[in-house]
Formats: sequence, structure tokens, C-alpha cells
Amino acid sequence: MKPTMRSHHRDDTDEATTESNESRPSVVDLTDVSFGYTSTPVVEDITVSIDAGEYVAVVGPNGSGKSTLMQLLLGLLEPDSGTAKLFGVDATAFDDGARVGYVAQRAGTSREMPITVREVVKMGRFPHVGFGRLSAADWRIVDRAIDTVGMSAFADRRITQLSGGQRQRAFIARALAGEADLLVLDEPTVGVDTESVDAFYGLLESLHVDGITVLLIEHDLQAVIEHAERVICLNQEIYFDGPSAEFTDSAALARAFGTGTRLLTGGNG
Repeated sequence: MKPTMRSHHRDDTDEATTESNESRPSVVDLTDVSFGYTSTPVVEDITVSIDAGEYVAVVGPNGSGKSTLMQLLLGLLEPDSGTAKLFGVDATAFDDGARVGYVAQRAGTSREMPITVREVVKMGRFPHVGFGRLSAADWRIVDRAIDTVGMSAFADRRITQLSGGQRQRAFIARALAGEADLLVLDEPTVGVDTESVDAFYGLLESLHVDGITVLLIEHDLQAVIEHAERVICLNQEIYFDGPSAEFTDSAALARAFGTGTRLLTGGNG
């Protein structure tokens, strides 16, 4: 997989890395966060910190609060109690949208979008230039983003003519064109064929190596174990937060999903 267009957070010396880590706030910082749409909490007493350059997967059964947690950390919902910060700023007040790339579940399934891949990726530059004309430099960034995700051959093809995996790549390219520091993906492989899923995770790994912070909400537990560095297991509260390799040996899987749950390739929560 080709490298991305810029280096994000990897410093050249140990001294620079140490200084940078000490001075830079966490990318995501939730402290004692609780939230409910009614009097019943959907998530409760959540404390999570995600540092720059991490590759984190959030897993949990259906209705466990994964999507609510994502909305809280993106500032789309305000906690009933506790604090949620994004890049050191109150998440609901965060306004530097270019730093966050979001790829929704079935992001490219809209059939009423008669626009090409290049036009979709172009939208990633809007936080930088508004809705005006892109400069030659902006278009170079767009084309490099398309190349990074391996979609150059499809740049002029309409989104509606692509497979599910290809559409997700196009939307990741849009985030890259915006030069995002944090990539948030909400179950991005739902409805995507197995071969495309493998290529998709290869792309995420390449972006992670380049220094982008990756936060993935995923139903495929086996894929999470194989690819993410860190797992947060959620079912209203956090049952596990640690290295992926340790998750399989913990009691969290049975406690959060039910005693009969096993790790199976392609299995879902």
C-alpha cells in the first residue's frame, strides 16, 4: 500500500518524540462520561483517553452504546455528566473539522449521488478553502489522496458505480484530502465482500503506520484482534481496555457479549 501524502506524528528523534508527547493533549479524552436518551443511561462512567497515533477498536454487542460513544467523542452529543474533549478542546465546541475524518457505516450506499470519486474527495478540501475554487496545490492533494487509497483508476467513475469496498476507500480518501489527524470509522465493512475487507484493513494499517490515529467501531471481533493495537469492549460500561492480544484471554468477551460468545472469523456482536 502506498504511503499517505504527509507525515503526521512520527518525529525523527527520541528527544523530539518525548517533547511532542509531553506537550500534545490526547486526541480523545473522556472522563466519567454518562449519557442517556431517557432516564436510563446508554453509556455510564466512561473514562477513555486515546493518544496520537494509536489504532483503537471499540467492540460490543448490539445496543451496547458504541455509536453513542462515538457521537459523544465527536461532540455530536453532550454528556449528561462528565467531560468529553477532542484535541484538548470541549468536544461540543471543537470546530477544526479538517482534523477529523469520519467514515459512516455504509457511507457510500447513497444512490442519488451522481458524482465522481474525484468530486467526493474534493469535498475534503472544503474545510481549508471553503466552497470556492480549489487551487492547483489543492487538486494535487486530492489526487494524492485518491492514489493513496488505490483508487486512481476509478477517479472519474461515479460513486454509484462502485462496489461497497471501493466506495469506503473513496470516503477515506476524502478524509485524507482534508489532512485529518483522526480517522473515525463506524462499522465500515458492513455489506463489503471478504476480499475487499482484507484490502480495506491493509489500507488502515498503512495509514496507521504513517501516523494517523485510527478509531474503529467494528462488529467483526476476529478482524479487530488481527488488526487493531488496542481494544475497548463496551456494553454500557467498559469491560476491557487494553492490548488486543490480551482481549482474547480476558473474561470481558463473555461478560459483555454473553457466556456463549466465541471469537470466530467474520462473527459479529
